[in-house]
Amino acid sequence: MSLLQRLEVRQGQALVMTPQLLQAIKLLQLSHLDLAAYVETELERNPLLERAEPEAPGAQDGPEAPAAEDGPGGDGFEAADADSWSPEELHPGRGEIDGDIDARLDNVFQDETPTRIREAEAGDTLSLTPAPYGNTGGSFDSEAPDFEATLTAEVSLREHLVAQLDLATRDPVERLIGGFLIDAVDEAGYLRETVEAVADRLAAPPATVARVLGLVQSFDPAGVAARDLAECLAIQLREQDRFDPAMEALVSRLDLVAKRDFAGLRRLCGVNDEDLVDMLAEIRRLDPKPGRAFGSSAVEVLVPDVFVRAAPDGSWLVELNGEALPRVLVNQSYYARVSRTARAEGDKAFLSEALQNANWLTRSLEQRARTILKVATEIVRQQDGFFAHGVAHLRPLNLKTVAEAIGMHESTVSRVTSNKAIGTSRGTLEMKYFFTAAIPGAAGAAAHSSEAVRHRIKQLVDVETSDNVLSDDALVQKLRDEGVDIARRTVAKYRESLRIPSSIERRRERSAQAVQHGALALG
Repeated sequence: MSLLQRLEVRQGQALVMTPQLLQAIKLLQLSHLDLAAYVETELERNPLLERAEPEAPGAQDGPEAPAAEDGPGGDGFEAADADSWSPEELHPGRGEIDGDIDARLDNVFQDETPTRIREAEAGDTLSLTPAPYGNTGGSFDSEAPDFEATLTAEVSLREHLVAQLDLATRDPVERLIGGFLIDAVDEAGYLRETVEAVADRLAAPPATVARVLGLVQSFDPAGVAARDLAECLAIQLREQDRFDPAMEALVSRLDLVAKRDFAGLRRLCGVNDEDLVDMLAEIRRLDPKPGRAFGSSAVEVLVPDVFVRAAPDGSWLVELNGEALPRVLVNQSYYARVSRTARAEGDKAFLSEALQNANWLTRSLEQRARTILKVATEIVRQQDGFFAHGVAHLRPLNLKTVAEAIGMHESTVSRVTSNKAIGTSRGTLEMKYFFTAAIPGAAGAAAHSSEAVRHRIKQLVDVETSDNVLSDDALVQKLRDEGVDIARRTVAKYRESLRIPSSIERRRERSAQAVQHGALALG
């Protein structure tokens, strides 16, 4: 077999992912916070980029909002004109415990009655401890201190506990063990390490670690450094001198409390209905997450990328939030001045690359804004019933439907809707919220949105009475009567996602409410 060398011409198609194309795809799926960080990095690296300063009100004549055009389909949905828009013309926008400490932590008591179990949320019974103010040392002869100098940072739980440890003991061994235990306390106030694990790490006797743990558990807030929910509640009850045998039995069986098995709790505690109601009321007043009253990680507020508001003619106006879009400009005059003095080939290549990257970034940001506006406009057009009448009128919607309507690829729509939010009169919602699965309609009726069906299930449960608690089968029948063809297992799945107890637990709850109301009436 002979080997020959020859030239051949072949024609083919290939997709080349240039760095610029990769950058455009990356920018499309970034949230506004990630995008701001990315642009900030580019501003530091590229000398030809500069941040566009916001214009003063009234400095420029013209409309407050971008020009509008009919959205896809011509149904009166308006969006900013993509052909004439530029970033500079955008108007300002308008403005559980993790792990497995105890599965019962998800159930405490509802506010409306002491006999209902309430989900332990972050904001439950928070009593913020103010930080001590520093001494400003002001006088008539000195200048007033800067306002920022009078502000104090929020005291963290660790700082609060360490300060108490310094006052509670002078023993260096106890301080070392106590500091280790405090470091193992999470933001909710629970100890994540066992006594044996701490003793093994510090090569200390377990009895000593247990004694120091008891000392830390006596600190404020009450219930801190507990290892599970039962111990947290027990510590708080002991501090109130209410941890009698009946209450101890109740705390030891929080699983029965979560199931609302009040008959079993009465037998276990040896009390009557009235006493049980009082005991449950005391439990409800306790704090299941004592550490949440102190400074923790900052809460990120969901900032809308797009605003939707009603127009006077009944249509919907879709506008970009200018505050969520970084504004950058290419300094052409600086480039012209510097390029005239550049002599070395390396300097010229650097300036040429910097100019190319700057121009590409500004175009990518503009294209990103246009694409977000285009997708959001189609979402509003598809879900006009939601914006006008609420979640009950949410329609089934998928990425393919939106992509076909606006002439884009489905993957592009997926990137646009990731980490983006829409500001509406009903609150700020993620774009992904408007994409819901379809539940078929009964007898050939139109399909229903899964989110709308979930909302209807909650409505049916909310109007239940003590003598008319709906089982999952009854919910299925009611939904089918309303034209929703749904299976029982789907109803059970939706009910559990809404954290609605089973019909047996709800019936016990209604009965307990009736007992409580009767006791209050007799009183």
